Amino acid sequence: MSKVLVNIAWPYANGPIHLGHVAGSLLPPDIFARYNRLLGNEVWVVGGSDQHGTPITVTADKEGVTPEEVADRYHAMNKKAIEDLGIEYTLYSKTHSPVHSEITQWMFRTLLDNGYIYTKDEDEYYCPKCRKFLPDRYVEGTCPNCGMQDVRSDQCDNCGTTFVPGDVIDPHCTRCGTRPEVRSSTQFFLKLSAFEKPLLEFLDDKKYWRQNVRAYTQNFLKGGLKDRAITRDMSWGIPIPVEGEEWKDKVIYVWFDAVIGYLSTTIAHSRDIGQPDYWKTFWENPDCKHYYFIGKDNIPFHSIIWPAMLMGMGQGLNLPYDIPANEYLMFNGGKLSKSRKGAVTDAESMIPRDMPRVLEKFDPEEIRYYLSIIMPDTHDAEFSWSDMETKVNSELVAALGNLYHRCLSFTYKNFGTIPENDSPDEKVSSEIFKTYTEYERFLSACDFKKALQAVMGLAHFGNEYFNSCTPWKLVKEDKAACGRALNENLRIIKALAIMAWPFLPRSSEKIWDYMGLPGTVEEAGYKSVQTPLPAGTRMKEPVPVYGKIDLKVTFPDLFKQPEAEAKKKVEAAKEEKRPAEPFDAFRRLDLRVGKVVSVEDHPNADKLFKLQVDVGEETPRTICAGLKAYYTKEQMLGRKAIVVTNLAPRPLRGVESCGMLLAADDEDLGGDAVLLLRPSDPEIPVGTRFNCGLENSGDVIDYKKHFSAVTMKVSSVKDGVFVSEGAGIELPAGAPARVAAVVDGGRVLVLGDGKGCVATVDGDIKDGAGVR
Repeated sequence: MSKVLVNIAWPYANGPIHLGHVAGSLLPPDIFARYNRLLGNEVWVVGGSDQHGTPITVTADKEGVTPEEVADRYHAMNKKAIEDLGIEYTLYSKTHSPVHSEITQWMFRTLLDNGYIYTKDEDEYYCPKCRKFLPDRYVEGTCPNCGMQDVRSDQCDNCGTTFVPGDVIDPHCTRCGTRPEVRSSTQFFLKLSAFEKPLLEFLDDKKYWRQNVRAYTQNFLKGGLKDRAITRDMSWGIPIPVEGEEWKDKVIYVWFDAVIGYLSTTIAHSRDIGQPDYWKTFWENPDCKHYYFIGKDNIPFHSIIWPAMLMGMGQGLNLPYDIPANEYLMFNGGKLSKSRKGAVTDAESMIPRDMPRVLEKFDPEEIRYYLSIIMPDTHDAEFSWSDMETKVNSELVAALGNLYHRCLSFTYKNFGTIPENDSPDEKVSSEIFKTYTEYERFLSACDFKKALQAVMGLAHFGNEYFNSCTPWKLVKEDKAACGRALNENLRIIKALAIMAWPFLPRSSEKIWDYMGLPGTVEEAGYKSVQTPLPAGTRMKEPVPVYGKIDLKVTFPDLFKQPEAEAKKKVEAAKEEKRPAEPFDAFRRLDLRVGKVVSVEDHPNADKLFKLQVDVGEETPRTICAGLKAYYTKEQMLGRKAIVVTNLAPRPLRGVESCGMLLAADDEDLGGDAVLLLRPSDPEIPVGTRFNCGLENSGDVIDYKKHFSAVTMKVSSVKDGVFVSEGAGIELPAGAPARVAAVVDGGRVLVLGDGKGCVATVDGDIKDGAGVR
């Protein structure tokens, strides 16, 4: 038996958790922990509510209550929603607790004693009317880069630019409206720069990490590590464990104290079970593997800052073994957020997405299935209620649920017990073994979507096998033969119940109970996948474990209008006088990294290639491209490119093309070059959005009406200036000599993923070449 510590990201307790939290960082660790329990490993799952920081105080100020009241209210609400989903923690804790405060202060003092924490003055906003320093969320202004108004003083959500105090134009205090001053304040800093070399060595053997996590961490380290403030001027948080009057109005920064929760929670649980030192068997045991399940926006805190803190302790505490960070769950092309809510434009958009209300309308197993089968593991995933309805009804109900019920109910009705079978069918044994081998390989690597697909593959085999046995005929002709056939089918059912348990625990336990099998699925474990069934065991009368979804029945008030009329109104609403935001036309595009996986001549056009392009979806897309004059088949095959994925499909000489590869063309400038755009990082995962850090739409667009309204150019860059426009732009370290950029009036935005990977070209082309 191995020890495994599963660490789950801490959602802020300033509002209810939503579907994005579940898909990103709450459901994956539950699946992984259950998988390890079925293997027989000792697994602790820790996490809880992040109760400190300004999001809590902002909500408290709006409601006129204390931060603790807000934090505890949402802690209780979210804890219940998590439990209702069947997600099990060893301890679901909270950062505003005595043990967490104790351990955080202990780590602070130890790092201070070891020389990794020091004091330094830094500029901060200060409100003369409120007579206090203001955290970044209490100051808003206009972005100097894109002109967006009412952006927070730390970062523009519109263009992704980060700020230091004094950067935003016309700043104001959100509490009183006064223009704040920039003043100096003394803070404690973590000497992160001291860990650059140890962290590079730590990363060296992490070849098994997901590509997005490894690439993000490498790029972060390449840019050089800067020391970070770990205290701030506010009263809500953990007090600084240093004597002195100057520290009484400051607390430990939330990002520093939140990651310590993984350690403090294991210590708290050890004390709860009466074994106060048992936590050391998880943290000081090099054979115990630590997994961190987070969203991609939390990668540097877990792959760089937390390991640095653990190293600095000098206690031999275990570093992360794996950090399987998920991408975002998108709705209508935008990321779910508690603070930034998208416009409601249609019936589906009006369906609640916060978990307490979602669970009032849907069965937890339906939610678990759909989020698992579309999980945003290596690229963003698009959530759609209608797609959930389709997948639950046609897959979960029609394939898995149907097989469960028809086999169990027929056996129960005609035999009442598990029939005998003294000669197992090798075909069934082989299929179960093959499925489990694939399934185990995927789950051990945290590839949950493919593991569930393997389970569903066995369900499809089971339905075909049941039909081929024709038990409804056999039971009349040869009941003993019918019993043997049903035993084979029940072997498939048992294997499915065990392998589906990490994803669908409650229904799997019900199936186990209907079969009359002893104990529970968890107690049986994977060792029981291939074991013979106990013939003669009395079964229980089964009932279907899954039911179909009908959104129009569940939400009748939202679907009152005839479908065609409703769709027409939705489209009209989207087009009618949209607010003119910076880069508004570009926001309509859904650009993603694609990889050409096959190339062939178009059957009806001499100048076109017919390509199969992987853009991170279940199957590659067919895209027709007029590139034969510029690229050979060999040059195209395996190439990564930037793809417009939300163009309306259109037939090109008899072949439907579902997207477009972006290329730079300098013909209008007197040149003759046509060069495909490509990502500057060759290792970037397919499906990565090239949205420049903006929240772009996923709606279907028209080429002439929408794509043509966007201006994109390719140019050389000299001293950080985009030559063709003469506009100052900041490029990531190591950027290529030529980049593509979006031009909107006098504004320029480098085309990229918003995290350092930009669009470039392979050869020479004139500055200002257009992109089409």
